[in-house]
This record gives sequence, structure tokens and C-alpha cells, in this order.
Amino acid sequence: QVQVVESGGGSVQSGGSLRLSCTASGTTYKIRTMSWYRQAPGKERELVADIDDGHDTNYADSVKGRFTISRDNAKNTIYLQMNNLKPEDTAVYRCTAKVEWIDGLYWGPGTQVTVSS
Repeated sequence: QVQVVESGGGSVQSGGSLRLSCTASGTTYKIRTMSWYRQAPGKERELVADIDDGHDTNYADSVKGRFTISRDNAKNTIYLQMNNLKPEDTAVYRCTAKVEWIDGLYWGPGTQVTVSS
């Protein structure tokens, strides 16, 4: 059973930084793309950033230049370094993993990020 677990959320003031981590485990298949999504109260879920096993990355326009996604393939772990955080970054951040040969995504339970002004 594949498990996805996030860590690293918390509360910071505007302009501060946080680093999120996400690890996928429980499979011998290769983990392809891993992604960070976020959802704020009353808003739709949005893709924040993703990275494939070749380390190609993709970012939402709203976080470009502030967030950096990285990956350790040996650990099936991704990181999201979030700098210059803004109140509008406040959301529950969830990680997903796409496992080779398996349809769909595995989701973590999420971690709360709160940015105060």
C-alpha cells in the first residue's frame, strides 16, 4: 500500500520561509511525478509545483521566483522551499505521487501553512 506523508507546515509572518517535505513509500515501482497542491478555505484546489523523476519542474505563476521544488529520488522524497511567503499562500498543502504502471494519484493527508500579515 502506497503511503504519502507530508511534514513541515506551520505558521509564519509575511516574508518568512518554510520548507515542506513529502515522502512516498510502500511500493517497489518507480515514483514518477510528485506534486504539491494547495487549497485555501472557499477556494479551488490548485497545483503549486511538480517535479518528475528526471527533475523537470513546473510551477504555478503565483509562486514562481518564490518557491523551489526539489527531489531526492533515492528517498522518494520531494521538498518545497517556500520563501517570501504571503498571506495568500495560506492553505492546506497536499502532496501527490504518481506511481509507474498504476492509474491515479496517491495523496497525502496535507499540512497546514498559515502566513500572517
